[in-house]
Amino acid sequence: MQSGSETSSNWRLDPVNWRPSLCAKLRNSGRAAQISLQMAEHHPSEGNFINGGARKLENIHKVSLVPLVFLIFYEVSGGPFGIEDSVQAAGPLLAILGFLVFPFIWSIPEALITAEMGTMFPENGGYVVWVSSALGPFWGFQQGWMKWLSGVIDNALYPVLFLDYLKSGVPALGGGLPRTSAVLILTVALTYLNYRGLNIVGWMAVFLGVFSIAPFILMGLVAIPKLRPARWLAVDWHNVDWNLYLNTLFWNLNYWDSVSTLAGEVDNPKKTLPKALFYALILVVVGYLYPLLAATGAIPLDRESWTDGYFSDAAKILAGVWLRWWVQGASALSNMGMFVAEMSSDSYQLLGMAERGMLPEFFSKRSHYGTPLVGILFSASGVLLLSWMTFQEIVAAENFLYCFGMILEFVAFIKLRLSHPNAPRPYKIPLGTAGCILMVIPPTILICVVLALATFKVMTVSIITMLVGFILQPCLKQAENRRLLKFSTSSDLPDFEETEHDVSTVESLIG
Repeated sequence: MQSGSETSSNWRLDPVNWRPSLCAKLRNSGRAAQISLQMAEHHPSEGNFINGGARKLENIHKVSLVPLVFLIFYEVSGGPFGIEDSVQAAGPLLAILGFLVFPFIWSIPEALITAEMGTMFPENGGYVVWVSSALGPFWGFQQGWMKWLSGVIDNALYPVLFLDYLKSGVPALGGGLPRTSAVLILTVALTYLNYRGLNIVGWMAVFLGVFSIAPFILMGLVAIPKLRPARWLAVDWHNVDWNLYLNTLFWNLNYWDSVSTLAGEVDNPKKTLPKALFYALILVVVGYLYPLLAATGAIPLDRESWTDGYFSDAAKILAGVWLRWWVQGASALSNMGMFVAEMSSDSYQLLGMAERGMLPEFFSKRSHYGTPLVGILFSASGVLLLSWMTFQEIVAAENFLYCFGMILEFVAFIKLRLSHPNAPRPYKIPLGTAGCILMVIPPTILICVVLALATFKVMTVSIITMLVGFILQPCLKQAENRRLLKFSTSSDLPDFEETEHDVSTVESLIG
């Protein structure tokens, strides 16, 4: 098995591997040795790269396909917990249509872009590197700031929700010092799992995912004799809370790009990442629609009852108390899975930014488990500081910041298609540039709608937060120029512009 660093060095040194047809032409023409020699003359120092720093992390276990699928599952979804508000906001018909149609408008385009860009830049900076390569380091930093902050805001929710599921059995967890202490203990314990290694987090996500999905499979089977398809068609067009409806859909079907910040830790990312995104997309969408169809079709509608946690009540109605307890336990553990997956993305993003020289060098330091210790500590501190926010404020604030980040990603994606059409893309969306532009128009319109529906409070706080990023980046540059903080760029990172040049050189030599 190759290490990720070796994969990156091959990506940098041997662009021919990305173009099998070129390899065949070279072999057939008998000029492979001559061209290899000419390529070596272009980059005489590259041999030291393979034998040097690129091997220093080869003992770190890379994440394989199955754990990566469940890491994506928890970064995006974690199960149907939290989709109940869509029925309360708009009724069964619009809720079902939303989770059928919304993936085509948002999830599939975002997953496709992540697959293409994540294999083009197989490193931990993820979307930060995409934006920086297309629009420059200033906007790359803003992307990192907004995405990291939205991820930390999102993660502040999960310890609180975990305790909310337990407080019915342990009333003391409802507030005061016991609740504060429990949030702290839970955050520290889950943070420690991230410290121990991404591979451990990945297999933990597999276990939690199976445990969380299983009760809904049973609930759907029990519901079959009680299904009344006419109940799925219930809708009241005069009583739709569009703000709650769209925010619920958006919150439950975004964050597909989060896995890009883990690309440097994935085994053979150019093949594994697209496959994992495809399987996770199916798992997420089916994981929403299956219990939604079961509960709305088998139980008479009471829209006001469809609030967070209603699936546990539906389980009791359909199968009894035993299934209710299982669903509640799955809900609580699902929050743990979402916490560790989100923290992994957030912390490795900071490591990737430091490797690109956007953050001080100490952010790139790894523990002896290979994990980004400083990034984990910063992300955990942010979670604790933001845990006072309410559920609705968290969802609205993270959606607002996330939307601005996605606009930058769309612009970077199109710009790189135009400015670097020959850069190696192990996975490439089977659309031309015009088709890609048309693909991002619907999600861009959706972003504008979500931004327009934000409350004044959320809009004000989010804009102030963005302005902090505008100030922070120049301040860090000044600290670098005055040598107050040490910045450095890792020599182990691939250079897509250099590789594009090498591919063009090969094509001209065989032409």
